[in-house]
Amino acid sequence: MQAGKPVLYSYFRSSCSWRVRIALALKGIDYETVPINLVKDGGQQVPAMKIDGITISQSLAIIEYLEETRPTPRLLPQDPKKRATVRMISELIASGIQPLQNLSLLKQVGQENQLAWAQKAISSGFNALEKTLRSTSGKFCVGDEVSMADLCLVPQVANAERYKVDLTPYPTIGRINKTLLAMEAFHVTHPCRQPDTPAELRA
Repeated sequence: MQAGKPVLYSYFRSSCSWRVRIALALKGIDYETVPINLVKDGGQQVPAMKIDGITISQSLAIIEYLEETRPTPRLLPQDPKKRATVRMISELIASGIQPLQNLSLLKQVGQENQLAWAQKAISSGFNALEKTLRSTSGKFCVGDEVSMADLCLVPQVANAERYKVDLTPYPTIGRINKTLLAMEAFHVTHPCRQPDTPAELRA
């Protein structure tokens, strides 16, 4: 490993890891990946990032740090009101939807209830998110600039698709997601294109 190169501890399918990979790609930051298998090493937290002599966990904290130390392109708007809106949407997804259908929680729910549980958690979160995005979105979640909120949206929609959630009631979410997935940074960081992606799930 190259000295001084940031290191990302990541799991191909972790939506939190994917958020950070998108930020790194958008900002053009070169980094090493250390794959952590969440299914096997359940206790390990991803993503975690070794950068500038410190280790940071929690995807939004990592993204905020990247934003403060490597500010271009901007992932948080300059306008304080818009910035608060970006954080609000990011938290809605990162705290309000994602934890309710992550691996460790689904294990507790039991195999036969997992799908129904995940679908219910995502649908109720998406009802709130769709309503919010109707008033905040332009081309993207907040206006016409890609922001941290978009980095949270795409991985969460991928989770929804994995759990076979009907996305018809969420046209705004669907539209923004489609626009984002056409962008290089979202494309190359996709779970089907990671060093630890199993062969059968590769693009």
